[in-house]
Amino acid sequence: MLLHSIAGAPLSWWIAFHVVVLLLLLADAALPVASSDGRKTALALFSSVFIASLALGFAFWLNARQGREPALEFLSGYVVETSLSIDNLFVFLLLFRGFGLGLRDQRRALLWGVAGAVVLRALCIALGITLLKRLSWMEFLFGAFLLVTAVQLLREDPDRQEASPSWLLRLRRRSSSLFWVILAVELTDLLFAFDSIPAVLAISHDPFVVYTSNVAAILGLRSLYFVLASLLDRMRFLHYGLAVLLAFVGAKMLIGRWIQIPVAATLATLAAILLVTAAASAWFPASTHSCD
Repeated sequence: MLLHSIAGAPLSWWIAFHVVVLLLLLADAALPVASSDGRKTALALFSSVFIASLALGFAFWLNARQGREPALEFLSGYVVETSLSIDNLFVFLLLFRGFGLGLRDQRRALLWGVAGAVVLRALCIALGITLLKRLSWMEFLFGAFLLVTAVQLLREDPDRQEASPSWLLRLRRRSSSLFWVILAVELTDLLFAFDSIPAVLAISHDPFVVYTSNVAAILGLRSLYFVLASLLDRMRFLHYGLAVLLAFVGAKMLIGRWIQIPVAATLATLAAILLVTAAASAWFPASTHSCD
């Protein structure tokens, strides 16, 4: 007999969501390679705005079907995951430049990376939620882990080359195969998932909300890379903003048993952190430097 519900959500919701994800991946793969930098940026910007609009529409749909709280939790999770995914882009940029990949190969590597990340995130989220339900003390462990990560970000060398994991540096020196680049993208996303998934679990324990917000953010990562690739080196205070964001959600997880922060307040706080970070980077720009 077919299951009518999986992890608290109707089976039809899971199927419909994955059909949309598959269609978006196929459409992304079918897009032509732009012939100029301006056209490339315009296509990537359109794709980013389109996926963000779909995410917003999905939040409105959740609000109509499940209420305001799940919708706000989805938006908060989407903002957290998208914000933390920006850090992935630094590693991807260095990785692709190190391997000397052209635009076409960069697109292929990111497409396969996104497809694999959807599967990996599902496994990580299932494991995380199971641990939180069966071992209540895991919530304190996740919160402490986020705080430690925030401190590490604050202490990180601002030189982006030094921010690359050493295994990536060794890999790009030993192989020029696209397979190894895709594998590196998958492993990098998995490493960053240890930050982002606990952060989203601090906002919601609803498997459907956590999973869909993660996947929605991942889908926009590929086009976001091409939009921001030329701007990443100028975002001087990005790591500080991410550190504050992680510290906030980590503290929220640690005190959650005694103090409940409303989801609307969480979303407003996350948005304020990102706006202040972007404004500070714009007002006090660092001198540009090459990542080559």
